[in-house]
Amino acid sequence: MSRLKLIDVAPGIVWVEAPEADLRIQCGCPADSVKHLMRQGLVAAAEIDGVSYEAGPNAILLSDVPLQGGGFANLAEFPVLQMLYRQGMIIPGHPCNTGQRPLLLGDREQLRSQLEYIHRGNYGLVSEEEILETGIPADQAREMMAIKLKFAFGKIAEPTELLETLELGHNVTEIRGGVTVLRMKRNHFRFTLGDDVVEIDLNLGPGERYSSPYPMEYHDVERETFAVLHSGEGDGWDIHRPAMSSVLMHHGRIFLIDAGPNLETILTALGISINEIDGVFQTHAHDDHFAGLTTLMQADHRIKFMATPLVRSSVTRKLSALLRIDEADFVHYFEPVDLEMDAWNDFAGLEARPSYSLHPVETTIFRFRAEGPDGYRTYAHLADIASFQVLDDMAANPIPGLPDDLTARTRETYLEPANLKKLDIGGGLIHGMAADFENDQSDKIVLSHVARRLTMDEESVGSGARFGAIDVLIPGKVGFVNRFIDTFLTANFPDVPHEELLTLMDNPVETLPPGCILIEKGVTNEDIYLVLAGNVEMDDSETGTTNILSAGAFIGETSGLHRLPSAETFRAASYIRALRLKAEQYIDFVNTNALFEEIVQLEERREFLSRTRLFGEALSYPTLNKVAKSMIPLELEKRPNLADLAEDFLYVVDTGMLIRLNDDAEPELLNTGDFFGEESALMGRPRRFSLHAKEDAQVYAVPNTVFKDIPVVRWKLFESWNKRRQARNGGA
Repeated sequence: MSRLKLIDVAPGIVWVEAPEADLRIQCGCPADSVKHLMRQGLVAAAEIDGVSYEAGPNAILLSDVPLQGGGFANLAEFPVLQMLYRQGMIIPGHPCNTGQRPLLLGDREQLRSQLEYIHRGNYGLVSEEEILETGIPADQAREMMAIKLKFAFGKIAEPTELLETLELGHNVTEIRGGVTVLRMKRNHFRFTLGDDVVEIDLNLGPGERYSSPYPMEYHDVERETFAVLHSGEGDGWDIHRPAMSSVLMHHGRIFLIDAGPNLETILTALGISINEIDGVFQTHAHDDHFAGLTTLMQADHRIKFMATPLVRSSVTRKLSALLRIDEADFVHYFEPVDLEMDAWNDFAGLEARPSYSLHPVETTIFRFRAEGPDGYRTYAHLADIASFQVLDDMAANPIPGLPDDLTARTRETYLEPANLKKLDIGGGLIHGMAADFENDQSDKIVLSHVARRLTMDEESVGSGARFGAIDVLIPGKVGFVNRFIDTFLTANFPDVPHEELLTLMDNPVETLPPGCILIEKGVTNEDIYLVLAGNVEMDDSETGTTNILSAGAFIGETSGLHRLPSAETFRAASYIRALRLKAEQYIDFVNTNALFEEIVQLEERREFLSRTRLFGEALSYPTLNKVAKSMIPLELEKRPNLADLAEDFLYVVDTGMLIRLNDDAEPELLNTGDFFGEESALMGRPRRFSLHAKEDAQVYAVPNTVFKDIPVVRWKLFESWNKRRQARNGGA
């Protein structure tokens, strides 16, 4: 019988177990990895000496690369919490508290990153000085630090006090009990115990993404005047539902409250494209509210990050630690909008009021309001609150320096009535309880942040909410669709008189279900679609690539204008709304406004860009056109070294083949759609490679002033730079 057990859990997650060495290694830990292990029975209820607990891994092998497929590859916070608390490795007197600590395996840089990220996940800001830097007055900063220390049992522990680490180089390394590991190349590892050997690969395949542990039904969501769309009612351990979150709709605009794991899957199920999101209101930095930020970083515009300076600082420090980037780089991916605590902050009629909530990390609850025909309507979102039992304990055992009325004021803030209130009822030391709100005067209460069925007592206080359900606070849909059409047509045709655009606006708007084929490859399409909401997949069978087109994209424009069979298949990836135009009418519109030559000049470049991994996903048409207009074609003759290319440009290969050489890495072949030059154009670092033209080639030079302002492109370049840098350093 094999002494090593291997299980493929999910993309990027592998389980390796050596029972005789009491070693259970979770290899790879993307978002919600614990839920994947639960679904496989690898994390499950157990009992020892009459004590119930959860079995699970006791070691984690980190990915060599921090990002894959646009997602975090290493999110060890919840797996570590599972080991420490649900397995009992840190609980005094627990039979599983044997002195053994969770073990992290990986390369030096990823270990450093994870230790700091887990440290920030546990504590947020770790000193009174860091709190003061956010503009909090000195007396309040002392209070907040005292509360933090209360939750931390009096001490901010260093991560090395809770975790063990084992650095992996390029030699065989013993882990425990005779089990050894060898990194063969980047993300390829060989485990050995005696004569038994297993090998794993943590790399995602081309176009592959980390997967959601639970399926989600598609929903056709109407845009409303003011409404709350329920996008998650579970917690970090719920294997059936997304973690607590909400989507706010205000006059057709889309705002998120928190960005939890599997956000891309959640938004697709709700028929919302990333480029439709105006902003995210962030409550705090725990992974079940934070891990989806990478999804938002893949938009073609900087999404507004709306939080108090206190929460923003906590989130920024954790994100920077996770990605090993400067904190100043946060503004390249998001547009920070600082909110004033305990005040109404106005966003074109949607008002938000954050209030401090007692929690181990910096946290605010939110109240939102908008004015309708019958006055203001309000929504309260209370994520990660303290139970009244915890508040009573603080009142009975006062923390030196805290105001006597702090707990009473906190209770009063929690109980302030609203038309709709969503509550965290997770219980324990750091979450709320439904019973605390049995006398709450809110019109409707939604119970959330729990991974079980509600009890009868809880249902007497409030109710659950089904994924995709909507609570409409101010009804009204009139005009939103026409506004979307007007916005997208104006953006795509900025020089066309508005009265000419009206000829297109009178066409029908259709709702199409997921999987519906809009245009099929090889068919001459009679219709052209302007996507107003949702996502469309573009499948290119020749290249084997699938790209996502979002709101604002024209589907079938090229084949429709030229009256030629389509070169790709386009199908709805979610429920979509689209303006349906007759191809003949669109041709007349183009000719009337003398657009044909301009469109033809751009379409070749735009089509080329749409086939590349770098520019082919999630870019709106106006953004894609902006890039296409900036591209400078360069002819490269066959020669041994191309050292004279300007460093403030990114280069994308159009035709031919180039060889990219690093001193300490294998040669990299660059073909059509591949790119180079990101280290100098994006990172401002000197080039560490030489470039050879194997044959005559053409490349497009894209100025860094264009792509640096597109978060999704910047994100992919950063991911590529990391992989190339690690390859240069020997594969890790």
